[in-house]
Amino acid sequence: MSLVMTSATPQQLARPAAKATTPLKPILKPSSSLLNTKRTSDDAGLDGDSMEPPESPRKRQRVEFDLNNIEIHEIGIRSVDEVKQEVRKALDRHDQGDDEDYDILKETLSGKQSTAYDDDEDEDADPTLPAKRRQELKVYLISLASFSPRLGRSCDGLVKSVLKCQWLGRDEQFAKIYVQFLAALVSAQGARLTQVLSSIVDRFTDSRPSDWAVPAYPNVDRETVQERLHIALRYLIQLFPAAKPVLEHLTATKYPFHDESKRMHLVYVDNLLRLRSYCPDLKTEIMDLIISRLVKIDVEMQMDLDDMDDRLTTMVAMALRSSRENRNQDEEDDDESDAESVDSDESEDDEYTRVKTAKENIEKMDSVLDTLFELYTPSFTNPDSDEALEAFEDLLSEFSSIILPTIKSRHTQFLIFHFGQKSERLMDAFCGTCINIAFESQRPMILQQAASAYLASFVARGAHVPGHIVVKIFEVLGFHLDQMRALYEVSCRGPDVRRYAPFYALVQALMYVFCFRWPDLVKSVPDEVDTDDLSSYLGQEIEWEPEIKDIMRRNIHSKLNPLKVCSPAIVEQFAKLAHRFGFMYVYPTIESNKRLRLSQFSAGAYSSGGALRDLSFDMNDESWQQLGSFFPFDPYQLPVSKRWVEQDYLQWRPIPGLDRDEKDEDSDEEDREDEQEEVEEDTATDEEAGEDE
Repeated sequence: MSLVMTSATPQQLARPAAKATTPLKPILKPSSSLLNTKRTSDDAGLDGDSMEPPESPRKRQRVEFDLNNIEIHEIGIRSVDEVKQEVRKALDRHDQGDDEDYDILKETLSGKQSTAYDDDEDEDADPTLPAKRRQELKVYLISLASFSPRLGRSCDGLVKSVLKCQWLGRDEQFAKIYVQFLAALVSAQGARLTQVLSSIVDRFTDSRPSDWAVPAYPNVDRETVQERLHIALRYLIQLFPAAKPVLEHLTATKYPFHDESKRMHLVYVDNLLRLRSYCPDLKTEIMDLIISRLVKIDVEMQMDLDDMDDRLTTMVAMALRSSRENRNQDEEDDDESDAESVDSDESEDDEYTRVKTAKENIEKMDSVLDTLFELYTPSFTNPDSDEALEAFEDLLSEFSSIILPTIKSRHTQFLIFHFGQKSERLMDAFCGTCINIAFESQRPMILQQAASAYLASFVARGAHVPGHIVVKIFEVLGFHLDQMRALYEVSCRGPDVRRYAPFYALVQALMYVFCFRWPDLVKSVPDEVDTDDLSSYLGQEIEWEPEIKDIMRRNIHSKLNPLKVCSPAIVEQFAKLAHRFGFMYVYPTIESNKRLRLSQFSAGAYSSGGALRDLSFDMNDESWQQLGSFFPFDPYQLPVSKRWVEQDYLQWRPIPGLDRDEKDEDSDEEDREDEQEEVEEDTATDEEAGEDE
């Protein structure tokens, strides 16, 4: 038969039962004011024929907490009143200490009995029985909603059973009833909000059909499952404003661990981005969470690769290549192979495990970054628009607070590198941010140095950064460099990286920019020079932009002696280019520095009254007293997501004839190649190692 069920009215739901257990307090708003708001459940996606979310998630929807409009057809087993009586009886006896009916109710509402019903012996006599049994579970949910005020602390077991019910893989009507039951529960028992939201966020990592499938129900695809999850979340957020801070905490605590599979990370990030689309109040917090976890994987991945020898990094590259060749398999097959590989880890040796871990971290990074590039791209359709600037400011916030302070981040920063080159307005925003951080005295020194490196690397490597911006940034950095020199030279006895690190970081940044962008620092050349042929500059009278040469001459030949402290690879490349193009000649300084010991000028020597003779390390090894050569926008190597940035950065271009210097014929070809490779940092993720050289 067909029957339209009506449950208790909102006012009845708010009225305590005669034998109520200890209730949990309502959430923020009194239940009466919440239940009397004039909203329609149609707008929440809980009525009608579709579970699809509204077209514009940014627009706040009007919803109604109303269980009166749920229609149940063809019950054919028991009436709603009979089920309500059963629920009431179970709760009453539970209050009295008799849990037999209560335990049966828990089992029923967990949904686990559906399999037994489907296998009922009476199915042959009544083929509609399994469907009726499944329909009956809906009546139980509606009936239990009427007793929400009684579901206090003493009913924790019952509530947990209902929250564990597999509702995502059932029919659409059941999903709607379940969501409205959750709303009824939270309305009457406000302290259960965290418990309810946690049960939803727990499903953010579900990606296989087996995670939500229910026997005897048609298969439900992952897209539908995610829609149902987010309809439930959106509905609860609209009804209960306190859900937002709770969700912020839950999404952070339930984020997959770094060693979880790529599949889990991807589906969790996808669900976070869906939540972000209709909950703008959490927009910043969600992106902070994603970027911070991504940076952790990035750093771990890079440290693992740095610790590997060439043979292991080659194995990582081969594993990545093999994985890409097999990526045309069905997603289901990929999931099963992931599970098998995890199960077999115990029998694998340590070496293979290291390769496998590095490969999986690279794939996680690659996939999540590819998703983020795709997410932000529509906002930069018009790079000069306010929308683009707003999106870029969000990225700048992530950069300043998360990426910049992290040492060894290798790929995450390319989000800012890619979108920052979309227009000069955005370039100015990024450069201005780096300059402010680099020269604010209250900033930690390590951040100042990092900001200088990011700025120099952006200007040097950015293929879309125009020449006039390169010149402007060079002059701005030169101005600050002169100020630092004037300040430090007063007390300077000689080169000391610990005392004058910001100065050396800035000199090294300018040398790095010069190595990549020296053609942009040229003001004029003779007509014989072909600007497309870099070798044609050799031996010509080049006029450089005003002040450029003076900036470098004043600071390189100062008492601070930066050529002794800066990275030897960068110093050597700068010296070669500067000499061959008539910019400046620094080889005499480099030669005299070979006879200079940094230990006699180090801060430790000042305090001890002498050189560091008593320390246990090799005094001839001065690398620990020199700057590293990390520049954060060296070539991007992740195999899939590199498609977004391949046209964004300048490759290192060897100059024909540059090494044929009559005064430096002792250097053989192998040494010259090594020097060029050192200027540019490669990683094991570069499967085409050497391409960029």
